[in-house]
Amino acid sequence: MKFDTVIIGGGLAGLTCGIRLAKAGQRCAIVSSGQSALHFSSGSLDLLNALPDGSVVTNPMEGVKLLAEQAPEHPYVKIGAERFAVLATEAAELLSEAGVATMGEALKNHYRLTPMGVLKSTWLTFKGYVTSDKADALPWKSVALFNAEGFLDFYTQFLSDEMRKMGTECKVHTFNLPALENIRQNPTEMRSANIARIFDNEDTLSELAAIISREMGDAEAVLLPAVLGVDCRDGVAKLEKRLARKVAVVATLPPSVPGLQVQTLLRRYFQELGGVYLLGDTATGYKSEGDNVTALYTNNHGDIALKADNYVLATGSYFSQGLVASNGEVVEPLFGVDVAYDKVRSNWYERDMFSAQPYESFGVVTNAELQAIRGGRKVDNLYAVGAGLAGFNAVKQGCGAGVSMLTAMSVADKILSKR
Repeated sequence: MKFDTVIIGGGLAGLTCGIRLAKAGQRCAIVSSGQSALHFSSGSLDLLNALPDGSVVTNPMEGVKLLAEQAPEHPYVKIGAERFAVLATEAAELLSEAGVATMGEALKNHYRLTPMGVLKSTWLTFKGYVTSDKADALPWKSVALFNAEGFLDFYTQFLSDEMRKMGTECKVHTFNLPALENIRQNPTEMRSANIARIFDNEDTLSELAAIISREMGDAEAVLLPAVLGVDCRDGVAKLEKRLARKVAVVATLPPSVPGLQVQTLLRRYFQELGGVYLLGDTATGYKSEGDNVTALYTNNHGDIALKADNYVLATGSYFSQGLVASNGEVVEPLFGVDVAYDKVRSNWYERDMFSAQPYESFGVVTNAELQAIRGGRKVDNLYAVGAGLAGFNAVKQGCGAGVSMLTAMSVADKILSKR
């Protein structure tokens, strides 16, 4: 099978790259082994929250200019501050085109309420989720917090306690619905995605609205777990209309509905653009000639090769086995490209679990064009994007989603410029 570009990895980075290429007319295929880190998203996407020295970043556009000195191998440094600003705007536009409605901008981080009740700095938050312009206060003085009876992945006590610390009075309510009884028979089925599916039904949403209307009192806002539908994405708006009250949702513990929705929307958009999404398939090997990859082989296609002019490695980090660590080394298991890591095993981690862990900055080595390096030489038509790259700490720097999207778009542009 012949394509213009084959992308290995169907998460945020892979889909972003594929969409950008497919929009420009390329015939693309994405090889996706299954669940990606997107499924664990808590309702927002980070761009840059902190510098490597720990300095807080409130304006990512300004903060990125300081990275070159502190983290010269950071993927944003390779993109460049000027291009970073353009791509950050275009990334939000790409999400919107795919049907992912967000709020936020790259000029100023805002705050999103986490499942544990604290406000976290972020770049883009999916519309309908609880946000604030302040780091220590919500926009309301009183809220009514509702949870489905028996749903254990939504900690109302943590949420209410933290909200009270921020000056917001929170009254907790539980609700039950006939539709919940079918999944409650097995406690393991009381998970966010299963609960959300019952609210794809308009009648069930109406039943919920009636319960909330009776119990919400004079609260300024009604808050719920993010389970108001999987395919239906306007549950918040529908409840607001019926209740004549502000309604917002809070992401649950993973696996989360917002991540599932974004994954579905991006995949659907990629396929609408003509992309081929090979779900449940795993890349197993490749052929190369000189400094070029000439063919990719997958588990499902056996000896039928996926041939392309360019290949993009978007397999992620340790979570998705884009990187594999043993006692003495960290490797990229598919192409065997070079990985930057400390050769002294004891230097991989800090004993303080809340410190920046060195292993989180290990990753695939690339040149300034994000071409992968193997044996010290660039592979001309193999690019690396996303979480598997070296030189940044997604957790401590709050830049995981931004690195995934912006490196993917940058590589797509480099591929397109070859034509």
